[in-house]
Amino acid sequence: MKTKHIFKPALLSLAVTSAMYSGHALSQENNGASEPDVEVIAVKGIRGSLMRAQAIKMDNTSIVEAISAEDIGKLPDSSIAESLARLPGLAGERVGGRTSGISVRGFKEDFTGTSLNGRELIGIGDNRGVEYDLYPSEIMTGATIYKTTEADLMVQGIGGTVDLQTVRPLAAQETLTLTGVYEMGGNDSDNPEFDNTGKRLALSFVEKFADDTVGIAVALATTESPRNERKYGVWGYSANDDGQITPSGLDTQAISRELDRDTISAVLQWRPTDNLDIVVDALSIDYSDSGVIRGFIEPFNAAEGSLSGSGINVSGTQASVNPVLRTDPAQKDGELQTLGLNVKYNIDDNWSIMVDAANSQSEKRDLRGESYAGLARNGAIDTFGTRQFQMSADGVFFTGSTGLEAFSDPALLQLTGPQQWGGGMANIADQFATDVNTVFTDKDGNPIPFSYLNAQDGFLNYADFEEELTTVRVEAEGYVEWGIVNKIKYGVNYSDRYKMKDNKGFFATASSYPYSEAIPSEYLYNGLADLSWAGLGQVVAYDGFAPYNDGEYTLNDAGLLEPDRLGDTYTVDEEVVTIYAKFDFETEINGFPVIGNFGAQYVDTTQSSTGYLGIVGSNFAVCDDNDDGQVDADCILSEGDEYSHFLPSLNVSIEVDDNQFIRVAANKTISRARIDQMKASGFVKFDQNVDLITIPNSQADVDEYGSPWSKFRGNPTLRPLEANNFDLSFEKYFDDEGYVALTFFYKDLVNWTDDAREIIDFTNDSTNNGANYFIPGFHDRIIQTTGLYGPANVAYDAGDLATPPDFGYFEYFQDGLEGEVKGTELTANIPLGNFISALEGFGFAGSATIIDAELENGSPIPGQSDQVLSLTAYYEMDGFEVRVAATDRSEFATYQRGGSNKIETATRDKITQVDAQISYDFEGSGIEYLEGLRISLQGTNLTDEKEETIGGDGIVTLRREFGPSYMLNFNYSFY
Repeated sequence: MKTKHIFKPALLSLAVTSAMYSGHALSQENNGASEPDVEVIAVKGIRGSLMRAQAIKMDNTSIVEAISAEDIGKLPDSSIAESLARLPGLAGERVGGRTSGISVRGFKEDFTGTSLNGRELIGIGDNRGVEYDLYPSEIMTGATIYKTTEADLMVQGIGGTVDLQTVRPLAAQETLTLTGVYEMGGNDSDNPEFDNTGKRLALSFVEKFADDTVGIAVALATTESPRNERKYGVWGYSANDDGQITPSGLDTQAISRELDRDTISAVLQWRPTDNLDIVVDALSIDYSDSGVIRGFIEPFNAAEGSLSGSGINVSGTQASVNPVLRTDPAQKDGELQTLGLNVKYNIDDNWSIMVDAANSQSEKRDLRGESYAGLARNGAIDTFGTRQFQMSADGVFFTGSTGLEAFSDPALLQLTGPQQWGGGMANIADQFATDVNTVFTDKDGNPIPFSYLNAQDGFLNYADFEEELTTVRVEAEGYVEWGIVNKIKYGVNYSDRYKMKDNKGFFATASSYPYSEAIPSEYLYNGLADLSWAGLGQVVAYDGFAPYNDGEYTLNDAGLLEPDRLGDTYTVDEEVVTIYAKFDFETEINGFPVIGNFGAQYVDTTQSSTGYLGIVGSNFAVCDDNDDGQVDADCILSEGDEYSHFLPSLNVSIEVDDNQFIRVAANKTISRARIDQMKASGFVKFDQNVDLITIPNSQADVDEYGSPWSKFRGNPTLRPLEANNFDLSFEKYFDDEGYVALTFFYKDLVNWTDDAREIIDFTNDSTNNGANYFIPGFHDRIIQTTGLYGPANVAYDAGDLATPPDFGYFEYFQDGLEGEVKGTELTANIPLGNFISALEGFGFAGSATIIDAELENGSPIPGQSDQVLSLTAYYEMDGFEVRVAATDRSEFATYQRGGSNKIETATRDKITQVDAQISYDFEGSGIEYLEGLRISLQGTNLTDEKEETIGGDGIVTLRREFGPSYMLNFNYSFY
């Protein structure tokens, strides 16, 4: 027989639970007992959402946070990411101005499990983390964030688990809701082919049939959302002998993008009898994020004698200005589909079984072209322009220029590469041999002809990703009378994951080589692009994809020219079998009701990866000694491993007084290593910088000065990141919509992926069967000018042969790094009307998360901010609602897509973002035909918060300005 609870949840909690979960589930709990008389009061808006979320938190034996919409299609934000980012202990990370990533307790989304209705969810990015902005709020009914784990929680992470939820139609109210949103960016587009307006449309409905035994829920959503960004960047700053500081190079762009997203969510639920429940759900997301990155990239040199002022407060003239106008069209297209089947069957009053199976697939192409324009092809002229500038702590701003008029005149601007960036094409130098000479001569006065060094006019850079995840779960659940244990759940879960990345690129050379021509008129847009906000004036705007599409550019495959690109192409496979058991218990200790659960998972893993070791061969090609365009067999790598984990968990909730709880949790969790770190691929690379080639041939000198050689490889045998966790929470619920909670958590990181580095001999590589990578005529250099070279000041005469050192660094990943994370969370939801009747309807919800984290090697944890503060103030009464939300996040480390499509580390400066919303729900207006209408006006990033990176000298090195965004929302429920 079933065991009755010793104490009952709050009436509000039961009412909320009744609204959220199926009648089947409740009939299991209450079969044979009379259901309590509960008056379910429909509370809407933010107060209703807070009440439902509070009820979930209160009734859970684990430490959780929650989001709960009153109905499908009624979450207030444009994506679930924005809603999640305001929860206690969570923090959002903006990508291109949109909140996309979510950190839980200081751990980036790659170290946080994400599920959809309890099933593991995949993304379309480089790693395991989910891009939360993929999921429109219109298809979601809520989310639960598990900060502590339970044995039956299949999707786990060191940070926690985010479970996104879609509707279950037989547990939901029938509805037909139409949503329309008009969006406008606060900043106008600086690029003439884009604007700052967008729209969202969504239709969602829930219907029940056949005496409420069949339910269908469908949500359709389409989005067109603009983002306009101003990016200021430099290559760094340097000081002269007088301490006057100027940039080393410029990287300033106007960026415009548009997100196009079409989503279909469909759920079919069939309950033919009280004992059988079948749910089929499908999700399809078609996603495109296209745009342009347009601006200047160039070296910076101050004219001798032009500087005035001191330190960072310097003005002067930039000399020999030969900018590259980069027009980089970007197109990121992806799609994700998931299909799931869940069958539950009640064997009798005490026992049930469940079978769940799902398949998810995603694919993405992330493409970015580069098209160069300038005064002339590199080597064609030696007279350039000048600019006047002013330096400050905000960086450099230009106040005027001469000799650069071509950049605003399409008849003068040349479609060509004005800088000598073609060194990567050395192994196909013959293709660019010519009798046409540059304006330059060698040391003997002989003219220097155009060559491959002058032949790069653009680059087409893209990566393809594919991922597939299949899961099958079989579970039994039953009520027992085993002392204090009253319920058991056990089962087995199987998952099979495949992920692929294909890193591709092509060098582009214009058909006019070795000459240059003006930009064809058919490429041009009407109007100029605006860079005047950086003092760089108006510049020509043209379609950067056009010369690729019409054959104007000749393309050469960079995969066979750049070893690091081939060394970033790979597949990763994982098979995981999890056997688990969870035991629920309830008892009393000294008169205090105690409930909770304990259990464990046994996780068995088989993982492998296939990839390539990119090496330049004697023919100067990468892994193509046969010149047949095929990767050599000895460059193909494959490796893997098998291992297992035992993951115990304990959650205890003690009600020390009415609606006052102490919760204790202890568990071991894992987060699997990053996909890009588990790849078998790697590369051997050589830097052609003569100052590195002339470093003396000894390990000591290489250790002191560096080396032109470098080697990198992933590690397919990496074990998951592992932590022992302890949580202690004090929670007091004093009202249906009011509580305070104080939580302490500690994570002992017993395994974290470490960056390893060692010196090896590149003429006898002990890590690759004694391979010798040195190629005479390619890795050495004939000195052209007598002098001292390199940081060691080695003397060379003209005509000497400089041979590089044999030694260099090999970098890879290894297990074994340890660390700890200590954190405190303070959360409060305060309805002010409880204390002062005149303030009825007013309230605030706030949280503060303070984290102290440390890895043994001193490196930061990706996603970890020392402090995250969040405060939402609201007023709601008679359908009218106003809310203002502010989130403050301190500096944090992360990683992002860098050059050659590879992952690179980055640091985000502190940010404070303010959002606000005002709305009116006509349900109580007395106007019958308007009673289903809700209108709202929402603004995000209202204070125009910038993302800035400030160097050690106190000067901005990178600044991104996104501007605010405004949305006018119409939501109409026909019933």
